[in-house]
Amino acid sequence: MTKQVAVILGGTGMVGANMAQLLDQVGGWDVTIVSRRAPEFDTRARHVACDMSDPDDCARVLGAMGATTHIFWTGHATGTRWVDKAARDTDLFRNAMTAIEPASPNLVHVCLLQGSKYYGRHLGPFKTPAKESDARHFPPNFYYTQEDFLKQLAQGKRWSWSLMRPHIVCGYARTDINLPKPIAVYATLCRKLGLPLKFPGPEAAYRAVHCASDVELLNKGMLWAATTPSAANEAFNMVNGDHFRWQYLWPRIAEYFGMEAGGVQQIDLELMMADKEPLWDEVVREHGLLPTPFSEAANWSFANYAFAPTWDIMLDNTKARRHGFQEFVDSEDMFIRIFDSFRRQRFIP
Repeated sequence: MTKQVAVILGGTGMVGANMAQLLDQVGGWDVTIVSRRAPEFDTRARHVACDMSDPDDCARVLGAMGATTHIFWTGHATGTRWVDKAARDTDLFRNAMTAIEPASPNLVHVCLLQGSKYYGRHLGPFKTPAKESDARHFPPNFYYTQEDFLKQLAQGKRWSWSLMRPHIVCGYARTDINLPKPIAVYATLCRKLGLPLKFPGPEAAYRAVHCASDVELLNKGMLWAATTPSAANEAFNMVNGDHFRWQYLWPRIAEYFGMEAGGVQQIDLELMMADKEPLWDEVVREHGLLPTPFSEAANWSFANYAFAPTWDIMLDNTKARRHGFQEFVDSEDMFIRIFDSFRRQRFIP
């Protein structure tokens, strides 16, 4: 049997980090994380620095990884507008794959991480529940250009691919794009000010149907698709398996933080949090928390984005079940479990 050698491209974000840790736990994997910066989490995986925006750097670094059997793409361009991402993110993926694929004669599988924007979730109301077979929306969309490149690259090759489509990935990591993180900081500051916990998005968003993806469930799904022959060359929605409305989940979140749920008060979190650094620093000192700069405590722009949709967001995950992936997560319990982890990490009181 060929030794399983995984390369996680863009592996220092939440999905890549948890993927490396899952492979650590499973055992039997030789893992390399490829990214510009070194990992800040515990893992047995080695790290190799590479600027995937530079084709020459990719050729030098990734072209030397000839033992690779499995590739997990979890990277993305940062600091770019949506209209620019189709080119930027596709270039990153193309540069990396163009270097590593021809140099890897034992390649078995490539797992490409996508998301709910595949269905136009960022543009407005879309067909729900979204199915993997749904038609594409009017471009640009970097998920489309990456997918098309991958399928073209795979033609006539022995290796297979999978496409994973989560929505609002949530986890224990205190990384930038992680919705439980701004919720926890927002609740902590509201409690400090003696305020009820009001939902900061629109009234219609409070009542719409939403879904989420536990990062651990997503990683298990990625590993399953990468090692299950019947899942080869397929796209899978990878969500928890349930749906929720904030109007019913929000009171439980307020209860967790020992607060009154205050209904809806739509605010621009990025604007309203602009002067809250001294308040956060005071909370950190009072409770002896892990010193975390307020600029790193939460991504308020992402929180605005996550709370904004006034339309239902539902991804159908029955296809994965039909192919044999039977894992599921209760989204309400997921949020509470992640908040518990933040307390254990001394990120919040």
